Amino acid sequence: MDILLLTFGFVCIIVGIFGSVLPVLPGAPISWIGLLLLYLTEAVPTNWWMLIITLIVAIGIVVVDYIIPIAGTKRFGGSKAGVIGTTVGLVISIIFPVLGLFGIIIWPFVGAFVGEIINKADSKTALRAAFGSFLGFLTGTFLKLIVAIIFLVIFIAKAWEYKNDLF
Repeated sequence: MDILLLTFGFVCIIVGIFGSVLPVLPGAPISWIGLLLLYLTEAVPTNWWMLIITLIVAIGIVVVDYIIPIAGTKRFGGSKAGVIGTTVGLVISIIFPVLGLFGIIIWPFVGAFVGEIINKADSKTALRAAFGSFLGFLTGTFLKLIVAIIFLVIFIAKAWEYKNDLF
């Protein structure tokens, strides 16, 4: 049973890393489930403090990931229309993944720009707001990726520490 939990846990960690870059998957929570599965094995003693702290980090990074692009758009002079445009751009990139990973980056930018233009902003203001949305998206993605990689390191370190009991 431990091998099965370890395998599913590792798969969750890897899916969580991909989820850090793809907006469809919640990367940090999926990676946290991988850590939970590792701690559910009989070989690895349950460390509730570790699980609670990493859960708080996983939930926090999800919340921050929604706030950062909005804050970036507003910080660079965007309006509510720009924020809505950013969100619409993210949805378009998920529904129509024609441009692949590049689309995940370009559509929020285009959405913020179009939202500002519809809101009667001049092109300079619209471009600045779109750039803020782009920076917010990149910052959120970077933070999610860092958290998922840290969860991977914790997983590997714990699995290695108890490898004789797991295998």
